[in-house]
Amino acid sequence: MSDMNTLTTPVHTHTLFEDAQAIFTGTLFVSLALILFGQAGLLTGGTAGVAFVLHYATGVSLGKLFFLINLPFYWFAWRRMGREFTLKTFVAITFLSAMAEWSPRLFAIDRLHPAYAAVLGGLLLGSGCLFLARHRASLGGATIVSLYLQQSRGWRAGMVQMGMDCTIVLLALTVVDPVRVAYSVLAAVVMNLFIAVNHRPGRYAVL
Repeated sequence: MSDMNTLTTPVHTHTLFEDAQAIFTGTLFVSLALILFGQAGLLTGGTAGVAFVLHYATGVSLGKLFFLINLPFYWFAWRRMGREFTLKTFVAITFLSAMAEWSPRLFAIDRLHPAYAAVLGGLLLGSGCLFLARHRASLGGATIVSLYLQQSRGWRAGMVQMGMDCTIVLLALTVVDPVRVAYSVLAAVVMNLFIAVNHRPGRYAVL
């Protein structure tokens, strides 16, 4: 006799439209966070953080650097995370790179305290990355590695990325003053705590 008290939750596949709106919304949130960080002179972690450091050091545009730095990670994503994840990630990175180039011409803030930029930017980054992760996409680099470790070993993606992000931000002391670095660490903590709380293995059933 079957157990009538046992409830099973069906797993549904996202439609193409659902994936598209999530990638668009996620990258839009992240692009806004990058505008806040750029205006406040802050940094972030991952490949975006490396791009910020090189941008501050060389003057080369953030969008171009972000796109180029992520190129080597596609091979790892293809081998470890699959074709769908890699293609979606490529679309998200390309879109974000373009938005990083054009958004500052469309949006500007006259006054912005770095603490406010750190908290709001961290939450926007966390939300954007969560949208992408739940639709099997990322913004490359450290995010690919952290999602892989969560999928393969059950490690919290937010906690893994927090360690990598804080390390990258601290290395930025060579080009950014310590106060801005401290605010950047705050942003990394806010972002990754948000991801750690809201992106746990097995919590999200829709793939």
